[in-house]
Amino acid sequence: MPVVKRNEGALYPKAALEAGYHETVEVPLLLTIDATGVVTRAEVEKPIGHGFDEAAVAAAQRLLFEPATRDGKPVPARIRFVYRFTPPPSVLSGRVVTEAGERPIAGATVTVRDAAGVEHTATTSADGNWRIEGLPGGTYHVHVEAPGRAPHDADETVQAGEEASAIDRLSPTPVASNATGAAPGAEKAEPVEQVEVHAEKPPREVAKRTLEEREIDRIPGTNGDALRSLQNLPGVARPPPLSGLLIVRGSAPADTQYFVDGTPVPIVYHFGGLSSIVPTPMLNRIDFYPGNFSTQYGRAMGGIVDVGLVDPKSDRLHLAAQADLIEASAMAQGPLFDSGWRFAVSARRSTIDAWIGSALKATGSGVSVTPVYYDYQAVLERDLGKHSSIRFALFGSDDKIDVFSPVASASTPDLAGVISSHTGFWRAQALYRAALSPSNELRVVGAVGEDYIKLNAGNIFIDLNQWEFPARIELSNKLSRDLTLDLGIDYLQTQYSISAQLPQPPKAGQPPAGPFDTTPPVNTTGTGAVFEPAVYAELEATPWRGARIVPGVRVDYTKDTGAWDLSPRIVVRQDVTGLSGDEPRTTLKAGVGLFTQPPDVSQTNAVFGTPGLVSNRAYHYDVGVERQVTDHVTASLDGFYKQLDNLVEQGLGNTGSGDVIGAETLLRYSPDERFFGWIAYTLSRSERRPSPSQPLRLFQYDETHILTVLGSYRIGRGWELGMRYRLTSGYMYTPQTYGFYDENVGTYLPLSAYPPTSSRLPLFHALDVRVDKTWAFPWGNVGAYLDVLNIYNQGNVDGISYDYNFTHSTPANDLPIIPSIGLRVEH
Repeated sequence: MPVVKRNEGALYPKAALEAGYHETVEVPLLLTIDATGVVTRAEVEKPIGHGFDEAAVAAAQRLLFEPATRDGKPVPARIRFVYRFTPPPSVLSGRVVTEAGERPIAGATVTVRDAAGVEHTATTSADGNWRIEGLPGGTYHVHVEAPGRAPHDADETVQAGEEASAIDRLSPTPVASNATGAAPGAEKAEPVEQVEVHAEKPPREVAKRTLEEREIDRIPGTNGDALRSLQNLPGVARPPPLSGLLIVRGSAPADTQYFVDGTPVPIVYHFGGLSSIVPTPMLNRIDFYPGNFSTQYGRAMGGIVDVGLVDPKSDRLHLAAQADLIEASAMAQGPLFDSGWRFAVSARRSTIDAWIGSALKATGSGVSVTPVYYDYQAVLERDLGKHSSIRFALFGSDDKIDVFSPVASASTPDLAGVISSHTGFWRAQALYRAALSPSNELRVVGAVGEDYIKLNAGNIFIDLNQWEFPARIELSNKLSRDLTLDLGIDYLQTQYSISAQLPQPPKAGQPPAGPFDTTPPVNTTGTGAVFEPAVYAELEATPWRGARIVPGVRVDYTKDTGAWDLSPRIVVRQDVTGLSGDEPRTTLKAGVGLFTQPPDVSQTNAVFGTPGLVSNRAYHYDVGVERQVTDHVTASLDGFYKQLDNLVEQGLGNTGSGDVIGAETLLRYSPDERFFGWIAYTLSRSERRPSPSQPLRLFQYDETHILTVLGSYRIGRGWELGMRYRLTSGYMYTPQTYGFYDENVGTYLPLSAYPPTSSRLPLFHALDVRVDKTWAFPWGNVGAYLDVLNIYNQGNVDGISYDYNFTHSTPANDLPIIPSIGLRVEH
């Protein structure tokens, strides 16, 4: 008889796994073997289906035998051969941590029980991890318990050959108490652990958007950048290409403020908006307030973005690295020996400069570009007992770009050569948090830092340096079960020096005089200080079930204007269903508030600015409804109106006014084991009037329609596929026509249409796709991803390009299809 010499085996077919097969299957075959031992024919004796037959035949054709013999000579033979398919084993794993602070729990007992009642047990290691291998695919009941902790139960489903993992957060065991509130036999029951609840407490604002870690890391078209994910939320317009701006509810980009753990920072994106100033792994949270925000925030009348740096892990050393065509980064975090301190450090550098020069040269461009950006973050943190902690942080960003053009354009003859820009900032921050008593909490944050801007373009230059000294103190006092008082001091001091040579800009509402370099430049040099202290108070009242009323007031002083600004605000929320907890929650909400924003240094400058300015002012009105449809599905609808006045207009003073009206809706599926996604739509209209004598006109950043549809699905075996579709109104622009020839500068000057921004570009639409693949190893994970912008290469128009004398125009297209391939390693 033939004897098997080589048998590579057969893989359990994927179709069978997807059909629910998780048992051993045998497929009988009839094999024809020639005199050399090669299988020439393989037939299924009894078909099984679901891919087993095909897999068995394919494997049989790769068999090699010692041929059959007769009288010692090789001869052909026909035999029966059985392939046995054994389902690949599965793995259940997880991590057990405390509910507050997510600290690992060692020695916890994990019991995994299958549908037949068979149990498997594991004990968590020092880092809280557990793992059970060799399980068949199916659904398991997981029971976790640890001394002093309330047990936790959950059901986990794992596919054959795959690994399912979860984090179990155990809360402290409740302390039994008598009628006086003390445990039996004790005078006073001490709390087992302080628990900070973030997700369940209603916000102090009408609308607050918070993204989860998996969402910000997997949104297509963002390259996994957390802060770029904000551009997919309701109320946020599509920014001009390569601008790095955030346009919130029809406001100017400068009207939105950015914070890192309560400390203001000047920018949130690197040049071109390619990446944010803090990488995703260094973020703990992103809080985004599109309007009617709390009195703890001021000096802004658009929106607020407040990000929190990561709380370093304490179980072991964690390492991560990532690289793609845009940037490369590395991160480390963990305990600092046995000192009780925890640390996290990260550094990132752009990689685009390594190839963009060659790409421009290959396309025949006469311009070479050298863009480089850095950012860095370091956190050192320690708990000071059960109820307090201290943290020190250093973070910063640096952007430098040089553009070399050997030949000047017709409209800017003085700008041949190098145009360079160097901008950045850094902050050194200290943050202290403490529960002074069961009813009093204190948060103190202070920082020192520097902002710098250096620009050179021909005979034009700016050299601005600012030293920033921000600080904030907030005391939260729980006056009663239904009433909490928040008091705060928000302090900002800036010392600056400036040296600049710039053309005098035209007054608001007037057409430009021509190319900016034809206007005689004006010089300014000097130093100064900005002093802007503020105090605020806010009550959080829950007078009856399901209600939350938050009135507040803020008082700001601005040294440059010499004026005090009073900003009263109030937010009301009322649950109308779900009060008993046995049905989905529906919440009605409304808010109204006054928001002021002082003029910036350039607007009060003696040379370029206007004397006697006061703060810009905006009244926000919001109404809305939220509905918790299911455990994962929420829906919200918000209507908003902003009335603007005292707006600073160049050369005129506080003569500007305007309004923004709109509605935004969000249907969101929060992340489960496989899917997350949302549909966001905003309808709005933003108008401005430079002075009372001029008519209202559409604002330059107005975008009437903003639609975003996105989702990401875990296919299995480490694969995840995500897509994002965007449809928005085109940008506003100012048409230009033939003007006259200026012999003094040797170029044509256009006639710009009046009023400005009177025309709109065509609709924008694009589909972005992201594919992720993760491989799990005992020491960590390796991930690869492909993020493709504008996958069907839509030729969206983002501007108008004119010929030398402005008699002919052609559309200037937005970014074409752009793939980005990256690799991520985590330990």
